[in-house]
Amino acid sequence: QVQLMEFGGGSVQSGGSLRLSCAASKYTFSSNYCMAWFRQAPGKEREGIGSIDRDGSTSYADSVKGRFTISQDNDKTTLYLQMNSLNPEDTAMYFCALEPGGCYITTDDRFDPRSYNYWGQGTQVTVSS
Repeated sequence: QVQLMEFGGGSVQSGGSLRLSCAASKYTFSSNYCMAWFRQAPGKEREGIGSIDRDGSTSYADSVKGRFTISQDNDKTTLYLQMNSLNPEDTAMYFCALEPGGCYITTDDRFDPRSYNYWGQGTQVTVSS
């Protein structure tokens, strides 16, 4: 069973930065896959914000484009989300997700939570003004 665990959440002031990590285990990363970051604020739906595939191709939601960067370490077992220029609207629980088989072609599908079978428990990010 694939296991994902997020780290690095916390509280930061507006304009600040945080880097989240997602440690993945029990998955063979030489196989095709899609990994993504989602976030969910209280009372709101879970929102896809970025994804990366086996070839390193990334995509981002408009809400974070230019501020957030997704990357992986060399052995692919750790996913990162570098978040810069944070603002209070970024306050949410952040989740990583993995889907074997690769990323969907459209961003609507790629950022749909139903496209992913494996999820971490989440890490809270709070941005104060």
